[in-house]
Amino acid sequence: MMYFLLKFLYFLKQVYNPQIRANSQVLRRISRHQADMRAQRVTSHLPGLCLRLYPRSLYEDGMEEACCPGVMEENLSHLVLLLKRLDIADMGQCKFLDRPAPEALMQALEDLDYLAALDDDGNLSEVGIIMSELPLEPPLAKSLIAACEYDCVDELLTVAAMLTAPSCFAAVEASRKEAAVALWRPVMHDAGDHMTLINVYNAFVEHNQDEAWCSANFLSHAALRLAVVIRAELLDVMQRIELPVSPPAFGSPDNCTNIKRALLSGFFLRVAHDVDGSGNYLLLTHRHVAHLHPFSSYLCLQPSPSPPSWVLYHEFTISSDNCICIASEVHPQMLVELAPQYFLGNLPASDGKELLMDLRQSLAPPSADLDSQEHNKTQKDSSETHSQPSTELCAVQ
Repeated sequence: MMYFLLKFLYFLKQVYNPQIRANSQVLRRISRHQADMRAQRVTSHLPGLCLRLYPRSLYEDGMEEACCPGVMEENLSHLVLLLKRLDIADMGQCKFLDRPAPEALMQALEDLDYLAALDDDGNLSEVGIIMSELPLEPPLAKSLIAACEYDCVDELLTVAAMLTAPSCFAAVEASRKEAAVALWRPVMHDAGDHMTLINVYNAFVEHNQDEAWCSANFLSHAALRLAVVIRAELLDVMQRIELPVSPPAFGSPDNCTNIKRALLSGFFLRVAHDVDGSGNYLLLTHRHVAHLHPFSSYLCLQPSPSPPSWVLYHEFTISSDNCICIASEVHPQMLVELAPQYFLGNLPASDGKELLMDLRQSLAPPSADLDSQEHNKTQKDSSETHSQPSTELCAVQ
């Protein structure tokens, strides 16, 4: 059997933009190293030919020797968390082989500060030390820690595993999308996509992790098997560091609300507000407009529910459709209660921010208003002008 490998000059790559805290799909030219590696897959291991769809002159003179290192184009929050755990507190003095952009490091430090992972001196707090033990991105780690308070650890373990593994929904052709959605609809949850992931995982386990069942339902067996492995690893870590693990309670009246509270404790940076009631979501942190993913439970359930006014989401990628993936409805009151107060004040101006600030004012006790007025009076009398926001860190939720 002969194998033919077609090699194209360009490929799509996801590049993280720290200024807007989102990935962008960028068309990149392959490097000479990539070209050689792809050719070796055929010539060294399989009988066949490698057909390069570009001229040799471009290979010799128009390609970079190697690709840009991942540390230059990825979210550095988890890396900075690990470096802090190694007592490399001064990121400016760390000798990276390839130094990332200063704004990427600053954004990572700011995110960790919002998540209460750093103390006033910039070192890891107790929360940050626990977060560094969990092999998860920092928002997921913070959510899993918060789940200990809300008695939904079992469910958050499943959500964290499903979000860390690749998508459990198999890629389907356009002609088969309706059939796939019809098969997915029974496991879709009206409370949001995070609950749908729990349903999919539980159904996979109930069917004894059967590959044929996955194929029949347009689900990725490899992704779900990986989620099982990740969940078991996370459970072992939780038990090793002696964090409480609550029993399963999925489906109880308060469980979904508790799951959302735990998620919001880590993902308050990823909240969007429907600006016109038609599913156009303004992302609070950087004012981009996005839409729900076409496979979101809010769009696939029948009868189709109204778009939620506020959602927390797992991922946003700047592309032709600008979709937010894995979204669940939240109430703005939850955001006001769980997000650090100085985070709300730092949001860019929008109708959503005004609503949150008004809601925070209405929820504040009278004593807080008096303290705020006294604080403002003290600031006016002071000879120094304090323009920086409060650095009070939020407690573990």
